[in-house]
This record gives sequence, structure tokens and C-alpha cells, in this order.
Amino acid sequence: MTATPVIDGWFTTGDEPHLLASRCTTCRNVVFPPVSSDAGAAAFYCRNPACDGEAHESVELSRRGTVWSYTDAQYQPPAPYVPASDPYQPFALAAVELPEGLVVLGQVADGFGVADLKVGAEVELVIETLHADESGERTTYRWKPVSA
Repeated sequence: MTATPVIDGWFTTGDEPHLLASRCTTCRNVVFPPVSSDAGAAAFYCRNPACDGEAHESVELSRRGTVWSYTDAQYQPPAPYVPASDPYQPFALAAVELPEGLVVLGQVADGFGVADLKVGAEVELVIETLHADESGERTTYRWKPVSA
């Protein structure tokens, strides 16, 4: 069975995965998710309102960060969300502050919940299966507590 990212171009895979971001070549402002030609021409303008830059380069973000905030998803999100289990199982979400100054929201790794999190705790990026269908596994990035 083939494993493919749920959203192509947002993260790398392998033993040490990274989130992928775009960095303005003029002011060095970093944005996640990365800018994409799929979003149209406006996507290439720098997100920094004080910058007129239009060129971006791809950069890997730090694999580790600290929990900025967290919560749990007690209720199933609406479509196009595809639940990983039937019946729906709640999952934890963490907003993680990276050394680059970004706060990135993501699910918490399988087997962990809000009881395993606290503000300021260190987490690292992992890639896990979100769901599987007839064409294979769909993977996504998640945050795993480092102390685990």
C-alpha cells in the first residue's frame, strides 16, 4: 500500500521529517504553509506588509518546538474531514511555537492527549497515517511530546 501526504508540499517524510515553509528572499519573512503556484499569482507576494518582495525560497522548519496552547476536538469536524475511526474518536490539537517565530497548529501524535501536554513543553514533528482508502495510506504531520 502506498503512503502519500494528505497535503503535498507541506512536509518531508523519513526518519527526520520537517515542515516546509516559504521564505521571502527580500526580507527573510517565513510563512507556513508554503506559498504555492496553485493559489494564483497573489500567493507570491510577501506576507510582510512592509515588504514588496515577490520571490520565495523553500526552507525546512525546525523539527522541535514548544507547546504554545492546546485543546481537544471532542466533536467531529464537518466534511471534507475524513474520520480515522468509526465511531469518531476525539483527538488533541497543539499550537506549537517554533524557533523561527511561527506558531503551527497540528494534531497530537497517536496515543497522546491533552493530559500529556502542558504549555511550554517540548514536542517534535512526526509523520503518521491520518486514514487509509483504496489508493493507500494518507499521512499527515503531528506533534509528539518529547518526554514520551
